[in-house]
Amino acid sequence: MNDDDRQNMAGQLDRMLVAVADCRDRQAFKSLFEYFAPRVKAFGLRQGADPGMADEVVQETMINVWRKAKQFEATKASASTWIFAIARNMRIDMLRKANRPEPDMDDPAMVPDPEPQAHEIIHRKQEARRIEEAFASLPAEQQEVLRLAFFEDKAHSRVAAELGIPLGTVKSRIRLAFRHLRGVVGEEQ
Repeated sequence: MNDDDRQNMAGQLDRMLVAVADCRDRQAFKSLFEYFAPRVKAFGLRQGADPGMADEVVQETMINVWRKAKQFEATKASASTWIFAIARNMRIDMLRKANRPEPDMDDPAMVPDPEPQAHEIIHRKQEARRIEEAFASLPAEQQEVLRLAFFEDKAHSRVAAELGIPLGTVKSRIRLAFRHLRGVVGEEQ
């Protein structure tokens, strides 16, 4: 094939790809497929793909040619260059997927925690009730400081500013509340 024939063929391929983009021309796509499928497969095989992967590269490449034909710009690249860029990227994507390790289902991180036994559920509920009762038995100012600091996750200095009390008072109330809670909950365990 001489240079004129190559340029003529490149022009025909560009026009077929534009026809696929503009009016979803099935005959033009069929011609592109017949021309490029064996070339893309040979490309994949030369790059080290096994025959199965090379066939998959061909299929996925041509599907993308059909789907993305509107993105082709003849002023930037020839149809051949554009299609082989898709094939190259497809091959890289497939290699990445093939080299991704399979999850080890025996890995402890993959095994869900066992469902708690009935006695554990009852124990947790009883413990939660004891803590709620102990919290309710705190003086109102200690409850307020704990609520702001721990349930609303506010810094001690912000709690002091909101309540209009010194930072030392906030810390003292928290310390006293914890001492009381530990005493009540700890006694019952």
